[in-house]
Amino acid sequence: MASCLFLKPIKGAGNDLPDVGDYVPDIDVIGHYDLETADLSRYPALCLPAHLDQRFFGSLTAKIEQFLDAGGTLVFNGHVAWPMLPEFQPFVPLNRFSLEDLQIHRLTDHPVFEGVSTGELTYRRGVAGFYARGFNPPPEGAVSLHGVGPDRLPCDWVYERPSGGRIFMHAGNDLWMYVGSSDTTARIAPQLCAWASGKGPQK
Repeated sequence: MASCLFLKPIKGAGNDLPDVGDYVPDIDVIGHYDLETADLSRYPALCLPAHLDQRFFGSLTAKIEQFLDAGGTLVFNGHVAWPMLPEFQPFVPLNRFSLEDLQIHRLTDHPVFEGVSTGELTYRRGVAGFYARGFNPPPEGAVSLHGVGPDRLPCDWVYERPSGGRIFMHAGNDLWMYVGSSDTTARIAPQLCAWASGKGPQK
């Protein structure tokens, strides 16, 4: 059994992303619409791309909730356009885009970001704004991991569902875009897979 199941982006999107499997061992990758027939019981974690057909995903809500209720971990990247799960609320964009507004601040330490510099999250190739330009509002009880801007708006959060399973939310581009980076952000994808699968540190 692979540690994580990755869903490919919708056709024509995300072609510039590196291949996660080249850097993170023991994962499976399936086509976007193959999720409908995939046996999720074989995987502890499901990782979704930012380029997601959200209406298609929303048609599978019962399947995803069953996966979560059984203790699965869902990793979501991107902007929620409409609520696909009860824990989701629509993305709230920043009102301004100054350097101060785009700064990433660590709110809670977490194994996924162990050893990762917030400065290197804020600036990618010298440009700010790649990491987050807003947030998907967290449900009550979620733990905010990173905040963007002076108001520390929760762009990353983790939610332990009362009925089982957990959701890891990142309101930006795929976190695995950093694989192979020359700075500390290269740690994110391997640590994310280790945490999501339960094979690495959990706290």
